[in-house]
Amino acid sequence: MTKLEKLYSIIENSREVGVKLSKDVLQQVEELEEGIIKEEILPALGNDIAPRLEPIKRDLVLVVEYHPGEPISVALSRKTKISEIMGAKTLTPRSSTPVKSEEEPTEVKPHEPTKHIENTTKGMRITFPDGTVIWHRQAIDTFIDALRKIGLERIPEVGILHGNGFNLVSRNKRPTVPGRIWQHECDGWYIYSNISNGTKTEDLHRISDYYHLGLKIEEGKPE
Repeated sequence: MTKLEKLYSIIENSREVGVKLSKDVLQQVEELEEGIIKEEILPALGNDIAPRLEPIKRDLVLVVEYHPGEPISVALSRKTKISEIMGAKTLTPRSSTPVKSEEEPTEVKPHEPTKHIENTTKGMRITFPDGTVIWHRQAIDTFIDALRKIGLERIPEVGILHGNGFNLVSRNKRPTVPGRIWQHECDGWYIYSNISNGTKTEDLHRISDYYHLGLKIEEGKPE
């Protein structure tokens, strides 16, 4: 039995015995369902579709309408972003990659640590006014997907600079250093990622205020 089958079985069994699921539980079910679709179904679907779209040289958005037991309906839009379609949620798998140096870092002799440092990363959850929730296990994935939904091309105008004058989002790649990652590459843009979660939150608040987005930014990781 797949994860989706188990999830639907739980919902159906609850209905059969007369258990009414609370709003919070239904919200968790929806988020879990979307997570499974994103992690297991969309990658395979993307691999099947991508080769067939290669001959197309202009931007488009394909919207798939699915109802269980009925034929699939596919609509075409010239909107350049899924977020521009009212009510649509972006569920595409992560497409950002860390920008690494091709050189190997210089080896150093092992040493005894002087203290133990706990990983205090608490994660990040971002809610948009349209109800879209972006929430991944890794804060950097949440951060980048939120910037993608806002529009990467809009971020440079805010003027957020990091690391010797590099814009948070730009077309400029910071020279790489062995063993160090400064940026993530995403959709042809370079996103400055070598910043703390606190700084990520500050940047998002600044962007939200600049464009009056009304973002809700919270700490926490998905269970």
